[in-house]
Amino acid sequence: MIKEMIVVEGKSDTAAVKRAVDADTIETGGSAVDRRVIAKIALAMERRGVIILTDPDHAGERIRKIVSSKVPGCKHAFIPEKDATRKGDIGVENASPEAIRHALARVHTAFEGAPVQIGLDELMAAGMLVHPRAAERRMLLGNLLGIGYCNGKQLYKRLAMFGISPEEFTAAVTQIDQGGISI
Repeated sequence: MIKEMIVVEGKSDTAAVKRAVDADTIETGGSAVDRRVIAKIALAMERRGVIILTDPDHAGERIRKIVSSKVPGCKHAFIPEKDATRKGDIGVENASPEAIRHALARVHTAFEGAPVQIGLDELMAAGMLVHPRAAERRMLLGNLLGIGYCNGKQLYKRLAMFGISPEEFTAAVTQIDQGGISI
């Protein structure tokens, strides 16, 4: 049984999570997260803790941002897009039980205002910004570190927010540079 409540988008996501692990969920009901849902998540945070597990798409990221801004201290789990896509449809409900368990095993806690350990110069040197394949490289990096895909600005923030060390970052970049990693 997972102690924390898992925030998902809808009923299909709840069913997928329950196929993978013994856990309780809170459904946002889509990207318009209303105050009642936020109140329920805030109470869950006080009592048990919260893990946000949303779809790896724009709507999922929007929900993640809304919830984490209204309820600080949430943990974050990310399923790579390739593991959550079936017949062109992206969502937690499409992920295998193994992919969901893997995402929940690599949970990150957000620390707002965390010190920056990896600067923009390091991101540029690693080909994560201003590079012909920067988006692809960020996708690979996000999957390796378990922090999800994001644009350059979000990557800079997430690396700090999730306390990714320079050693973890360098090891992941080395793995990408050596090849054999697929999106």
